[in-house]
Amino acid sequence: MKQKILIVEDEFIVANDLRIMLEKAGYKVCGIAPSVVKALELIETKAPTWILLDIFLQGDKTGIDLAGQLTEMGIPFIYISANTNQGILEAAKATLPYGFLVKPFREKDLLVMLDIARYRHEQNLKYNQHAEPSLHKKIEHIVEKNESNTEKLKQISAAFHAVVPFDFLWITKSNPPASVKDIQINRLPEGNFNILSHEALLKETGISPRDFKSWNTTAVLHHDQFIFNSYDFRKLRMENLWIQSISDHYQLESAIVTEIERNGETFQIVFFNHLSDLYTKVHTGILNQFKKSFELILDKKLYTKDISIDHSAPVSFEKSTETNQPVQKIIQDFNGIIGDSSLLHAVFKKLTLVAPDDTSVLILGESGTGKEKIAHTIHKLSPRKNKPLVTVNCAALPLTLIESELFGHEKGSFTGANEKRIGKFEQADGGSIFLDEIGELPLEAQVKLLRVLQEKEIERLGGNYTKKINVRIITATNRNLEKEVAEGRFRLDLYYRLNVFPIELPALRQRKEDIPLLTEYFIQKFGKKSSSTVTEISKDALAELQQYDWPGNIRELEHLIERTMLLTEGDTITAVSLPDSSVKAALSADDSFQIKTMEEMERAHILSILKRCNGKIFGPGGAAELLNIPSTTLNSKIKKLGIKFEFVK
Repeated sequence: MKQKILIVEDEFIVANDLRIMLEKAGYKVCGIAPSVVKALELIETKAPTWILLDIFLQGDKTGIDLAGQLTEMGIPFIYISANTNQGILEAAKATLPYGFLVKPFREKDLLVMLDIARYRHEQNLKYNQHAEPSLHKKIEHIVEKNESNTEKLKQISAAFHAVVPFDFLWITKSNPPASVKDIQINRLPEGNFNILSHEALLKETGISPRDFKSWNTTAVLHHDQFIFNSYDFRKLRMENLWIQSISDHYQLESAIVTEIERNGETFQIVFFNHLSDLYTKVHTGILNQFKKSFELILDKKLYTKDISIDHSAPVSFEKSTETNQPVQKIIQDFNGIIGDSSLLHAVFKKLTLVAPDDTSVLILGESGTGKEKIAHTIHKLSPRKNKPLVTVNCAALPLTLIESELFGHEKGSFTGANEKRIGKFEQADGGSIFLDEIGELPLEAQVKLLRVLQEKEIERLGGNYTKKINVRIITATNRNLEKEVAEGRFRLDLYYRLNVFPIELPALRQRKEDIPLLTEYFIQKFGKKSSSTVTEISKDALAELQQYDWPGNIRELEHLIERTMLLTEGDTITAVSLPDSSVKAALSADDSFQIKTMEEMERAHILSILKRCNGKIFGPGGAAELLNIPSTTLNSKIKKLGIKFEFVK
């Protein structure tokens, strides 16, 4: 039976082109909808198998809004959008689509995307992966942790910032009002989050409690308007002296509001940003989708008065409360992977499901999270365990030798090829190959790798025949491959071939409850292979480890424990020397310094030039002349970056 596809796209010409491509390829297009309302009507009457979904549509609702309903209905979907803004990409990713196609695209791209998406959907049904959005799972994990509310709110802030960027977050009870229990979260220049109580914020901004009380400030009076950019935000400032004060102090220029009702009380959660036109109805859709997460935060009573300024409460331990009492735990592991947190158990579950199959696996995670260990575990649990696992670091391959290293070469195929060479894929025949740092692979090599995935065959450099191989491919990266695809550095078809079964490893700061187990494991490991007499770590020292954010993850912790053991006299570590944060502190103290993306820097630079030229773009003394670029290019950038004339004044 032909698969039925519904096209949700408000530009008829684009939608019609899609229809022609799909019908030519043998699909049945059951309708075209320009809005969410029309799409829901067609879904009810036509029962489509798949949906191609634009993000910006007619009406108040966006594709993001519809995506949440599609997930609940169990209907798979692919985004088609001309917007490659990183914030939009992250928001779209949070809804767990089966693909993201950037307009304009080739017919081949569309068909490859659908082919891979269908396969991924079958795998997801098999493994039951699309149970609920991953962000909500992260929030569930955080609120159940045995940590202070301050630490939980920092982690929740980081999770939400990925899909709704903000520089300041205000949580308030609007009905009945109770401003003394407000929570404010300020994003620091280096990317960390500072949790401020109402009293702490008054002190930081220099506002007296008497003045604040005289303002009779309640929550945002929005009159069913939830996005405040540019003029609307300036108007909001005039109506609310409290918002005026915090926006002056933190240089805030826009806001978006969401409301939650719990047990007869109304709460407002207000996101602020330094940019004056950041928020769109896409962000409203994201906030609507994750209202369950906000409800969970409120139900778990994180909205309380026990918030302290920028310091976590002491970590609680199972053993003696006596200061410096050594702490020791039984090490728990899963095939050599140490940890007992719920986030890690979710990874273990995925490993158990996917290991027996030949499905391609993409391991995602920051540097130092243990991606290679996961690859070894997948191979160890698979039927291929008695065959070789060949590991290749794509970042370490010389550009001129990549093809030879991966696929081999014949004698005399190039200068210096004095003998035949067997490539890594041939060496792994019958087993598995682990391509680490796959995001570093050049485009030319990506084409060859795609052929291996599709045809299950290789051709040696200088050879005149192909050789069939039977290899399971496991890849890993710490890069954002969606962004790499959007910027043309990674092939879209290869990405979706590799991303059949993604496994995302949590950073160590997201599972700090595993630090005691990891610390004890490393103490035992290095105790066996060194002359150190250390066998334990004190409660105070362990508390220090748990309060640190570990940008280098498990690798950084491992190196620190090894170094500390060598420097410790006796059998107990009583103090640890964490990395010097003086540089970070200096940057934080410098109000003029703020870490920005390249897009934000480009936007700020163009804005400053436009202001200097009084908005003039063309001709002598215009912004295009000063920037030394064609005026047409500058106009395109202005449109892409969302710069409006009113901001130039």
